[in-house]
Amino acid sequence: MRWETERRSDNVEDRRGVGFSGKAAGGGIGTIIIVLVALYFGVDPSVLTQTGLIGGGSSGQRQQTQRTPSAEENKKADFVSAVLADTEDTWGAIFKEKGGRYQEPKLVLFSGMVESACGSASAAVGPFYCPGDRKVYIDLDFYNDLKNKLGAPGDFAQAYVIAHEIGHHVQNLLGISDRMQKLRGRLPTVEYNKYQVKLELQADCFAGIWANQANRARNIIEPGDIDQALNAASMIGDDRLQKRARGYVTPDSFTHGTSAQRVAWFKRGYEHGNLESCDTFSQ
Repeated sequence: MRWETERRSDNVEDRRGVGFSGKAAGGGIGTIIIVLVALYFGVDPSVLTQTGLIGGGSSGQRQQTQRTPSAEENKKADFVSAVLADTEDTWGAIFKEKGGRYQEPKLVLFSGMVESACGSASAAVGPFYCPGDRKVYIDLDFYNDLKNKLGAPGDFAQAYVIAHEIGHHVQNLLGISDRMQKLRGRLPTVEYNKYQVKLELQADCFAGIWANQANRARNIIEPGDIDQALNAASMIGDDRLQKRARGYVTPDSFTHGTSAQRVAWFKRGYEHGNLESCDTFSQ
């Protein structure tokens, strides 16, 4: 991906120097979340708070810790800032064309644990978007897991992660997230999961739109980049992750879609490059 000469975003909030250690409210975060939730993109921590898997407030034994990011981490942060800026330019142009105004989100870099409007979350949940404060949260160590544990290396795979989370922000601005929130509690879990899958697949499609539009405007894509994104989408399908974690899959519990679905919807967004092509809810 050609990103070194691109502008950097002013919307990065760096909290890496301040982390938390100790046991958070609810306990048992590490093992449970790593097995059930870790590396699923787009997790709203408020969902986990309701299930008791993570703390919803500042209670519990937490001690503030200080750390200095390494040079490698700072390079990753620079990359994230460049990609975020590119999503701002892309979605800003799309919203303007539609007669609206894109409201840029903040992106929070953190280490270990973070507090958000959706509750407190461990880095083990992976990158997530919180609609409550309109911020994307990411611990840059996740990129090591993406490469080494999930088999999805490459800078465009990393960019896809950010673009997917920004896709959730776009859904929030369009009112789609609010409609989803109203369904929660009104539908049985199995039925709600089906809508959750559609929401996640649409975020994948929106990531594809970003790739299409950004490349048209700024020629950012290099040979092999799209393959990296498609590989990442494939590696984080519910079926693949469940099979890897426990040796079998339970489709009724899917919340993000299968590998094939995630690949297909990213490709659709990339090939068509418009919002109309991403109506996952009518499929």
